[in-house]
Amino acid sequence: MRYALVLAAVLFVSAPSAWAQAPAPKAPVALETVTPTGASARVEPEEVHIGEPFTYQVTLTHPKDQRYELVAPTGEGPVELLQQTRQRQDNANDATTTFGLRFSAFELGGVKLPDLAFDVATPEGPRRFVLKGKTVDVTSTLPPDAQGQGAELFDYQPPQEVPIRSWTLLYALAAALAVGVAVWLGVRWWQRRPKREKVVPLLPLDVRVRQSLDALQREDLPGRGHVKDFYFRLSEIVRGYLGERYGFEALECTSSELMASLRKLHTPGLPEDALMRFVSESDMVKYARADASPESCKQALAFGYDLLAKTYVPPAPPKPDAAPGPRVQ
Repeated sequence: MRYALVLAAVLFVSAPSAWAQAPAPKAPVALETVTPTGASARVEPEEVHIGEPFTYQVTLTHPKDQRYELVAPTGEGPVELLQQTRQRQDNANDATTTFGLRFSAFELGGVKLPDLAFDVATPEGPRRFVLKGKTVDVTSTLPPDAQGQGAELFDYQPPQEVPIRSWTLLYALAAALAVGVAVWLGVRWWQRRPKREKVVPLLPLDVRVRQSLDALQREDLPGRGHVKDFYFRLSEIVRGYLGERYGFEALECTSSELMASLRKLHTPGLPEDALMRFVSESDMVKYARADASPESCKQALAFGYDLLAKTYVPPAPPKPDAAPGPRVQ
């Protein structure tokens, strides 16, 4: 018993020193920052009503060999991003890039807009620039004397119980359940039936990608109002092609991970600037609910064909076997 107590005391005294000597975890490496030669931001109008859209315009002046791409703001807050536009104008000595963002606010008072992060492509490599958000004054849509006149805002009411006066809904549910069981039994029978395996040879990569692009073009999703679905489909086609072409998992990468992986690989002919614009535009439409015109959708689809034409290299033909010997007459 005495030896056990002595051993416990030694372990208790030596444990803090061992913990102190443990190496601290390394912090993740962040991108170097860069500052444009000029940056300005303004809100139009400066005072907005709650829920009504307003414009947040950011103008950046920078060297002509740099390109600024806005990273879509993420996270929940009192404002929601509705739309984003980008325009660039090259001058004699520098360039001006203007970003137009449409927000709507859902809190009263002084609401701070989110900080905007920009991915900057420079000759020295990728950089990052962060612009602090401005504050907008959000007012109510009711007049000042609304509460005195009985016109005030009311909160959401909890769900109310509605009695069912007939058995129609129950009959419909029973019929739907019977149909579902019948369908399930049919599917089970179809899956368990004897199958004949049919081996279909895999088509070349460029043929499969071009067939997918042609099918997407024939569906005309933007013309039917499905712009978001169009960009989801096109992004999967482009990412799947890049992953199979250069040998990495592109479908599971984020946009920044995708570009970082491609920069580490040998990618002759890859239009990196055009790809970065396509990835940024796709993310805005898919995740920030930005609008895209039919012309933008047409240009995005054309980029898919152009990417295939510039980067695909047909595989080398198989080496011929040894020459046959002389024929016996």
